[in-house]
This record gives sequence, structure tokens and C-alpha cells, in this order.
Amino acid sequence: MTGDAASDDSLLSRVLLTRVVEPGDEVGGRWLREHGVREVARRLCDGGRPLPGVSGRRWAGLRARALRAEPGRDLEAARTAGVRFVAPGDAEWPVQLDDLGDARPLGLWVRGRPGLRMWALRSVAVVGARACTEYGAHMAATLAAGLAERGWVVVSGGAYGIDGAAHRGALGAGGATVAVLACGVDRPYPRGHAELITRIAAQGLVVGELPPGDHPTPSRFILRNRVIAALTRGTVVVEAAHRSGSLATARAAQRLGRFTMGVPGPATSSRSAGVHELLRAEGVLVTDAADVVELVGDMGELAPARRGPVLPRDLLEPGARRVLAALPAGRAAHPREIACDAQTTEDEVIARLYELRALGYVERHGDGWKLTRQAVMSVRAGPGPC
Repeated sequence: MTGDAASDDSLLSRVLLTRVVEPGDEVGGRWLREHGVREVARRLCDGGRPLPGVSGRRWAGLRARALRAEPGRDLEAARTAGVRFVAPGDAEWPVQLDDLGDARPLGLWVRGRPGLRMWALRSVAVVGARACTEYGAHMAATLAAGLAERGWVVVSGGAYGIDGAAHRGALGAGGATVAVLACGVDRPYPRGHAELITRIAAQGLVVGELPPGDHPTPSRFILRNRVIAALTRGTVVVEAAHRSGSLATARAAQRLGRFTMGVPGPATSSRSAGVHELLRAEGVLVTDAADVVELVGDMGELAPARRGPVLPRDLLEPGARRVLAALPAGRAAHPREIACDAQTTEDEVIARLYELRALGYVERHGDGWKLTRQAVMSVRAGPGPC
């Protein structure tokens, strides 16, 4: 058999197995690692000796699936829909998916023009609740837009709620986004997101493990999340209840050694309860794209320092600030009294008082000095003693 023929045979065998072995099946993954893709396909199709790790009933079910599979037809349907099949070892295969071990995808069906491997190198997952609040949708869209503007690819699951908001935020910023589906990539799901997924395919990538036309199931949604986690440098969860499926993505990211982050919500919101549990454990609190990039980015990509507004009195010299702080708020005071409270000399106080008067903070009343209205308002606008 020539090299090209062997390659074609391996491709057909692998495509066939996407119809037979469920995503994330570690038993099937072990078969491929120990026996090779062509031998596994041969045994399933030709009725060879059963492979280890499954019951006779399960083996019979897998054989029935294999006999119904038509890999050539699947590849033709994919080509018609503008979809390609990317297998482990291909130039476009993201090698970080190999971290999944025997749970690694058999291959990925990819819809869209960009190269998946290159896009995955600088990507972040943004996931969360389907039934999200306006706050959650706003945070997801803003976060995704900020990441896109910084040159990061936003990866999510194409679902309602947070996923959709994240995809739209990235697209709205003119950035890159990838939707990882739990069904065939030629079958947009959910149906209400058909237009969004079509737009993602036109501007970005739509990716999935299941062959053309295959349908989603509850278990496939959960198993899809491990691909999102492995594909990206880190996962951000925006709104998630205690039983939210998006937490499965966060847990997968933790197991893989990826960064796990959460956007906090109101303490009273049940829709953020899962995020808060994540933050109490190993998750890192983030509030914007700069926080995320500081974690997942390269050395030197630091978030800006966070501080309150600079008040005019913050710009005063330390000596002048001490004298200003020593003046009582409601009456005039003698320089001797001010010097005592400021713990300095009377001459120093007088010099500082004239400086403060020139700046509009104090005014003279006979032998005493008093705060102006501007100074009183400045003190009230500043932080309290606690």
C-alpha cells in the first residue's frame, strides 16, 4: 500500500470512528493508542476479536454503528458544506488538545477559513449561564470585546446567554471568535443562534467533534466542554449557578493546569453562586480583559494599577497636607494650635499656611486661620478614616 493510500485509509478509518465512538470515551481512546486507528476500525467492521474494556452487548452496539457508518459520504457532505476534518498529527491540529490523553478528540470538524492551530495559541474561553442576567450578558460582551481588541481569540460554546454574548462581543469589536459545538458543525444549534453561528463561520471558526448532521445530547454538551478548556490558555466563567454546565469547563481547565477565572456577581444572586464557589477555591477573580490578559498573557502584559481618582489635595507636599489636616473644620485656629496638632513648628505652619492660601485652601481671620469652602468640600470628597 502506498503512503498516500495508507493516509487515505487512516483518514477514512478515523472519520468512521467519529460515528462510532462517543466524544471523550477513554476506552476508545486507549484502543487507538494501543492498536492504531485502522486496526480498531477493521475489528469493528470485519467482526474481528472484540477489543478489551467493553461488554459483549456494548461491543455489539459499537459494531452496529460501525456497519452503518459511511465515512466517504461524511467527507463529501463536509466538503459541500465548506467543512474540513482535522486529525491529530495534521499541521492544523492544536497540540494542546493532546493534554486530554485518551479523552482527546478523534479529530475535529472545522468550518471557517482561519487556521485552528494558530488561533488556539492565543485564545481564552468565556463561558457561563444560558439563563443569564443583563449584568452577565454585559460583562461577557465587554470582556470578550476587550480581549478581541488585545488580539486574543474568544472561544465559547455557541449557546444562549453568556456564550452568545461573548461571541457577539468579540465579533462587534472586529475580533476573532471560535464556537465549539456539541453537534455537527453544519447543523447550527441552538436553532435560534443559526444566524450567529453562520456569522461566526464567516468571520471565525465553528468547531466540533461530531460528523456532519449529527445531533446534540445532554452528555455531549458536557463532554464538549473539555475541548473548550483544553483548546485555550484559560477559562473565564461569567454567571453560573451551582449546577451550571459551564463549571464543568472550569473544572476541566483546572485538571489540565489552565488558568481558571471568574467574574463576581451580586452576593444575593443564585446565578452567580457557582462562580463564587469557584473563586473561593482555585479560581482567580477578574473584572475586565486586562485582568485576564495579565494571567494568561506573556510576561509584561500587566493590568494597569487600580486606584481611585486623584484629588487636588493629593498633589500637595506632605508638610502642607499635614497642616491642612490639622485645621479644624468649623472655626479659625491660631498657628500655635495648628503646629501642635501637625507636630511641627509654628514657623513651619505659618509658611505652609501662606502656601495653602495661595492655592485657595485657607483664609486668614485676624490672628487665626480657617479652611475655605473649597478645602472643606475636598476633605468631604476624600476617603474616610476607615
